[in-house]
This record gives sequence, structure tokens and C-alpha cells, in this order.
Amino acid sequence: MTGEAIPRRSYALGTRRGIAACASERGTFAVLALDHRQNLRRELRPADPVSVTYDEMVEFKRAVVRALAPVATGTLLDPEIGAAQCIADGSLPASAGLLVAIEATGYDGPSTARISRVLHGWSVEKAKRMGASAAKLLVYYHPDAPNAANQERLVGDVAADCLAADIALFVEPLSFSITEGETLTGEARRRVVVETARRLTAIGGDILKAEFPYDPSVTDRDRWREACAELDAASAVPWVLLSGGVDQGTFEAQVSTACDAGASGVLVGRSVWAEAATMEPPARDAFLATTGRERLRRLADLVDGRARPWQDRPNRLTNARPPGDGWYREY
Repeated sequence: MTGEAIPRRSYALGTRRGIAACASERGTFAVLALDHRQNLRRELRPADPVSVTYDEMVEFKRAVVRALAPVATGTLLDPEIGAAQCIADGSLPASAGLLVAIEATGYDGPSTARISRVLHGWSVEKAKRMGASAAKLLVYYHPDAPNAANQERLVGDVAADCLAADIALFVEPLSFSITEGETLTGEARRRVVVETARRLTAIGGDILKAEFPYDPSVTDRDRWREACAELDAASAVPWVLLSGGVDQGTFEAQVSTACDAGASGVLVGRSVWAEAATMEPPARDAFLATTGRERLRRLADLVDGRARPWQDRPNRLTNARPPGDGWYREY
């Protein structure tokens, strides 16, 4: 399926409803991202991440979800230590839109040709069965990497699974350098982020979860605006901005620029809750209920005022047929 677009949708009722469940009434996104797994160990105990237990990670996720999910338009969780646990104990509100990760954490292969894969024992069908509003696929990607075609095939395969299950798919590409020991920065990062959007959104998915085109060392706002305009033009689907762990002030500035260029909102994680990870439970809960909520509210208000509603952007869902008499017989 390399480079090939998935077939058009017939009715896309589940997909439309799933996207709407993760968005504001206006059609913008302020989604809480908490699908971290190995990275969460480092957040919880930076000096000794391997000592962090399963129960500690579950408890932290439950605390964050209880505090912040009511403020978010949707919540992104993983299948291993987040989604099922927060559903089972009621931490996730019943009305909350739920995005569930499909990929395994990390990557296989060398750092210059990173291989993403679906979590063993997990699937789009299982995510749909547990009540997910949408699936999310993180894929490491560089258009010039030797395994780029295989990564494209993965996107196509998961997109086809989502099409068959009628569930929305958020695609999250993460860029990397194809030169050993180097970090992707500056104009090189901009080129990769934009070209990645062009290639992967042509293959499949309903919403692109994009990196900001520049790393934090680039502070020129004119360059920001030009790059975000390029990203908007390159994407075949509505797109949202991921936080990438930058500080709240920087992220709010990036979000403003992205939304003015046509982004439909944000999926935000560490920029909102990072400091809470190393706090004892009483201080953690107080931080999340005050500072965490205020940060997320500001972002939600910002995107609802400036972002482009996802349904206002021409995309693959606009080609879906409206249901007519007897539609259910072929659904």
C-alpha cells in the first residue's frame, strides 16, 4: 500500500461522531495527551526511571485524568496503563471523548531508520470495542530514511483498519535526523515536518497531529508563520499541534501561530502536567486542580477563538455519502 491513498469512505458515521466527541462544540481541539509509557517513567523519577512501578504510573494517570479530562475536549491514553484503567475506575468522565494509542512505545532499528509498529496483542478493532472515539498512530518518519516506504505502509494499513471499523484516526509523525548523532533543527526540520505532512496525509488518517515546524532555538515569528502556512497547505486533512514538551509560554505562542495558519487545535501533554510528575500526591493533586487546569483552560479558550474548525476544512470526510433510505443494509 506504499504511497497509495485509502479508498473513499461510504458513510463515515462512526468517524464523524468520534471526531466530534473529541472536539469542542465549535469543532476545535484541546485534547489532553497522556499516552506516555516509558517516557512517563523518566518524568516520575528522573534519577531512577527503571524503579517506577506499573501501579505508580497507573495512579499518576488516574490523578491527571480526574483533574484535567473535564477541562479538555478529549483525552488521549494508551492501552497498557491508561485507557482501560481510567475507564474501569471512573476517572475518565463518561462524556469524555477518548483517543487510544495503537502503536507500541519506542521504536525498533537504528536511530536513523526508526521502525514503528502496532502494539503486540492490540488492534484498531479492540480500541473500537472498548469504546474509543478515535485511534491514534505515532509513526517515526523521515521522507529520506531508507525505511520510509515501510513506515508509509504502516500508516496505510492502520488507516485501512480504521476505515473498516469506521473509527477516526489521528496520525502523529515524529521526525528524526538520518545522520547519526545529529538532531533535526532549523530549516532541515521545517522541510521534514512539511514534507511528512504532504506524504502521510495523502495516504490516510483523518486528523494530523503535527510537530511545530521549528525547534525552540528558532524564535523568529515571521519564519514561524511562513512554516505553519506551508504545513497547512501540505496537509490533506485537518491538523492539530502537539506540544513536544516545550514550556507553556512557548507552546501558547506556537499555538497562536499555528491556529492563525489554519490548525484546528492542540493535543497537549507535558506542557500542562509535567511538574506534577515529581510531586507527592497532595501537592500533585493541588497543582493539577489549579495550575494544570488553568493552563489547559487557556489553551482551550485560545484554540476555540482562533483555530479553524475541523469540519470547515475540505477533507476526505466531505466525500462520504449521506445516509439515505436503506443505508444500513450496506453499512
